[in-house]
Amino acid sequence: MPYYSDELIEQVRSANDIVNVISDYVRLQKKGSTHFGLCPFHNEKSPSFSVSQAKQMYYCFGCGAGGNVITFLMQYENYTFQEALQELAQRAGIELPKQEMSARARHEADKRARILEVNKTAAKYFYAQLRMEQGQNAMRYFINRGLGTETLKKFGLGYANKYSDDLYRYLRKQGYEDELLKDSGLVTIDERRGGRDKFWNRVMFPIMDVNHRVIGFGGRVMGEGEPKYLNSPETMVFDKSRSLYGLHLAKSTRKPYILLCEGYMDVIALHQAGFDNAVASLGTSFTAGHANLLKRYTKEVYCTFDSDGAGVKAALRALPLLKEAGITAKIVRMGQYKDPDEFLKSEGADAYQRRIDEAQNSFLFEIEMLEQEYDLDDPEGKTAFYNAVARRILAFEEELERDNYIEAVAKKYQTGFENLRSLVLHQGTRSGLTRESRPLKSGRSEKKKKEDGMKQSQRLMLTWLIEEPGLFAQVSPYLGPEDFTEELYQKAARMVFSQYREDRPNPAGIISMFPEEGQQREIASLFNARLKEELAPAEKEKALWETVIRLKENSISVRSRHLQPTDMEGLQEIIAQKKDLQKLRRLKHV
Repeated sequence: MPYYSDELIEQVRSANDIVNVISDYVRLQKKGSTHFGLCPFHNEKSPSFSVSQAKQMYYCFGCGAGGNVITFLMQYENYTFQEALQELAQRAGIELPKQEMSARARHEADKRARILEVNKTAAKYFYAQLRMEQGQNAMRYFINRGLGTETLKKFGLGYANKYSDDLYRYLRKQGYEDELLKDSGLVTIDERRGGRDKFWNRVMFPIMDVNHRVIGFGGRVMGEGEPKYLNSPETMVFDKSRSLYGLHLAKSTRKPYILLCEGYMDVIALHQAGFDNAVASLGTSFTAGHANLLKRYTKEVYCTFDSDGAGVKAALRALPLLKEAGITAKIVRMGQYKDPDEFLKSEGADAYQRRIDEAQNSFLFEIEMLEQEYDLDDPEGKTAFYNAVARRILAFEEELERDNYIEAVAKKYQTGFENLRSLVLHQGTRSGLTRESRPLKSGRSEKKKKEDGMKQSQRLMLTWLIEEPGLFAQVSPYLGPEDFTEELYQKAARMVFSQYREDRPNPAGIISMFPEEGQQREIASLFNARLKEELAPAEKEKALWETVIRLKENSISVRSRHLQPTDMEGLQEIIAQKKDLQKLRRLKHV
């Protein structure tokens, strides 16, 4: 993997104005000194996505997505850091140096590149075979499935010849050696029989990553035969648990949600019908990796799985994974039809859109499936069902959300709101989640509130320092980076203070110093904190010094708790700081 110096990274970042770059993806409107638009990372109707030219940062006050111009491309395009940097360097006309890699790293990178090259060559070969005489039956299969010429081209569909070594012989003629072909997953090598194709006499579906590179294949028999679908094995470039069929197209949709299907043909049929936001997992169960991949492109997923028992089980497996990733899920019900492909052929796109509009809440779907495990005509079975429902409702932490679901379930099953709420409370008491004498916890404890308040104070101070450079000279005699007690905040504060002392404030550059996406988002939030309401200058001055004093008090308290009894020097320092704090209070009348 290439290594680039901090100076070069900063040169590329600063050469790409964030407003200009993001304007290519999001329609922005200037309000004051900040640009606003609809967030591309979650579904919203009112613009909460802000882009600051002064800070060279973006931040969404709705979902918390934030970062600099490099982070934006990584999140929006699903690029690696290196890919985002290369894209921005090319955009700015900066030539990145070719970095020296270790022999092993170079070998691995070359091997990945060559496997991708083999896959691309194979995809072109399958594509050509479909359009030749030997591909007539395969072409008829696709036509009978209702696919048009443009759809065949859009998805690069093809045909693997009926001879079991046809592709192998072709790839050998192109100069690819046996070891590479074996590693690509397209060929198995037998000492006696030589090379044998993984796919033969099948219609072919190239699988692409989000950057439109062929990473694997799916093949389907046209008549009888097992397995009906066959996928590439996992390789250096293909990980089934982190790849979704059709995502290279769906990531560019203007729709605010993704349709999650089970099969290739469902995805293709939906795209052909105008639903350009459909994807599918690749012959494997939906995984946390899939959910995290989807999280980069949407905050809402509509599960449109097969309506049979296997499809229901697939949906029930996917729902908790989507929820864990922070994605809202709904269920598209297709009634008598087996899958989206069959539904579209019978009812058409408008009817399918109506099914999407009427999609079922995922929790209520889970309750409906749970109902099938109990005999509701039997009083004992009915009681057991309601107790099971109550335990499910307890999974919601917020009291308001619990009450909303109690109301919805009570209405559907006519149990009465108070009856079901009492049962939920009882279940919570039995499981130790609450006490009988008081309602279920409705949020955070006082300690948690205090901790969150201190975090907010630290965020506010960092935001003020970034937005108003003149404050640094006022605040720095009383406050230092060590007074930011959250570990990540303290790291950011050290960088901010260092930049000011060198007279070069650069918050966007700080983000590049943190490699993890979660850290980058949190750093962005540090520089975009807001009070609930705008303050007049005198009130803001008071709020500033109240925040300084609050941070200093907390810092002294934290250090006191961790002070060793024998550390006399540390004790003297704390006593001196307390005296300084008293002077500051008197000076600022706080």
